[in-house]
Amino acid sequence: MIKDNQKLFNRLHLVVDAVVVAISYLLAWYLKFATGFSQENPTVGTLDKDTYFGVLWFLVPLYVVLYYMFNMYAPKRATMRRYELFGIFKANTVGIVIFMMILFLVEQYDLSRSMLAIFYFLNLVLTTLVRSLIRSILQTFRRKGYNQKYVLLVGYSTAAEEYITRINQNPQWGYVIRGILDDTVPRGTMYKGVKVVGGIDNLKYILPENKLDEVAITIALKDYEKLGEIVDVCEKFGVHTKFIPDYNSLVPSNPYTEDVLGLPVINIRYVPLNNAINQFVKRAMDILGALIGIILSSPVMLICAIAVKLTSEGPIIFKQERIGLHNKPFKMYKFRSMVVQKVTDEERGWTTKDDARVTKVGKFMRKTSIDELPQLFNILIGEMSLVGPRPERPQFVDKFKEEIPRYMIKHQVRPGLTGWAQVNGLRGDTSIRKRIEFDLFYIENWTFSLDIKIMFMTVFKGFHNKNAY
Repeated sequence: MIKDNQKLFNRLHLVVDAVVVAISYLLAWYLKFATGFSQENPTVGTLDKDTYFGVLWFLVPLYVVLYYMFNMYAPKRATMRRYELFGIFKANTVGIVIFMMILFLVEQYDLSRSMLAIFYFLNLVLTTLVRSLIRSILQTFRRKGYNQKYVLLVGYSTAAEEYITRINQNPQWGYVIRGILDDTVPRGTMYKGVKVVGGIDNLKYILPENKLDEVAITIALKDYEKLGEIVDVCEKFGVHTKFIPDYNSLVPSNPYTEDVLGLPVINIRYVPLNNAINQFVKRAMDILGALIGIILSSPVMLICAIAVKLTSEGPIIFKQERIGLHNKPFKMYKFRSMVVQKVTDEERGWTTKDDARVTKVGKFMRKTSIDELPQLFNILIGEMSLVGPRPERPQFVDKFKEEIPRYMIKHQVRPGLTGWAQVNGLRGDTSIRKRIEFDLFYIENWTFSLDIKIMFMTVFKGFHNKNAY
């Protein structure tokens, strides 16, 4: 069975990691002292070659323990590669810091620090290469039908269908779904090659045969009263069991849990910008970015202001009410790109192609997004952010919140000058539903680096808007 193979594989993996650490250390010593790469003598202070090599008796176990602590011996089937790479980086960084601290505490100053730096980088590279090779070999074997893990689904639901879809799309994971047990769907019902083979009561007869590696509980929400009984049966026979909740219709994102004195509480939606530190970092970036943007774009804004004033009657700056953070209205600034209109005419809808209301200068400014530059002042005073969902007018917010599920979630963060939806081409007269999907992804996956990425994408491909009329 797979669980037995996994134990053997983990032991082999541990040995491989230990060997890689030792090779990295020995190679670092060789590069430092035996190749002429450095002018230092291999005997540094009172340390000789044997002393350097003797360090391995401590260093290798330290790194293996750290790899274990950073969960690097978990099954690789559905573990994303980037998580493993990040684990390698964390374990190696912590390892070298601990080792340096120990050298300091024991007042060992003669062991070459530059050699340890070489070891650090070599071990990062070699461990990454070896683990990537192991992952590729395992995926190749699984695609060919070896090292398979046999799974039974208990319950036919949307969660079951989505799980089957993902398994079929990733044969390198090596999962084989034997079938589905369900009390309401007729036996013989098929979904993408997986058949309903019986009712949930059949579980007590199937598990004793010991031909399964895993049971995935995928019952529908309406059947959750059966959950305790199913778990009891699975644990009675010692089979590995996991629960795939059928709540995507209610919780379409990644929920997070918190512990309230031992009581697990599921928060429906995780918004990183609810964190005070994240808010401070983003606001600091907004203030700095807005100031730099105002200074750098001031010549362009001056030219635009003169062009607007000379080519059409009316104010230079157009102020329009939009809905922002926590559903609060604010006045968003733009260079006026249309002729002056009555409020009722201005509110009639979006601008369309060849719209007679748009001036010649306004058409150019809209195409190049120059008309948005005054929003840097909205950012500076805290009404907007450099990056975030684009704000909408009140009448459209009232309309979309009734028509589009989860639309109002976008107001949990400050609206932005640019956003994830905009840099992916969803600007102007494009699908609102699709735009909301991208906005929600941004809200639930915000990081400082994602903001930087979006700003770079805006600079290189986001200013020209083919959908702006």
